[in-house]
Amino acid sequence: MAQRIAAARPLEIALADTIGVAVPPQVSTLVTRVQQVVPQVPVRCHFHNTRNTAIANAYAAIQAGVNTLDASIGGLGGCPFAPNATGNVATEDLLYMLGRAGFETGVRLDAVIETARWLQEQRGQSVPSMLSKAGGFPRERQPR
Repeated sequence: MAQRIAAARPLEIALADTIGVAVPPQVSTLVTRVQQVVPQVPVRCHFHNTRNTAIANAYAAIQAGVNTLDASIGGLGGCPFAPNATGNVATEDLLYMLGRAGFETGVRLDAVIETARWLQEQRGQSVPSMLSKAGGFPRERQPR
């Protein structure tokens, strides 16, 4: 399938787990296989956190050579055709993991956490992300 897609000369191939059932070994294997078949096409990944594996899957994708990951501030989103599918991997949770793992993203984690908290207020209910609740570590400084 990747070869047929690559024949259309896409900018990238996106691998998505929109129902949130994948685990890291599956992600590593699939990303590696696609990259072997079509090494000229970058791979992007999209994970839902339905079964709490999105961060681990994102890390597995990065370790396999993926440079682009989809995410959603607060972990909002869902999948209209998948019953009980929860939101996307939260941008702030993903940024925290990447930063602590030594990756430079160019995105200010504190600003994304603040945005997730704002979204929470606008919605009148909590968002799924962990960092919107816990904050970063070490804790960001509170204004005086």
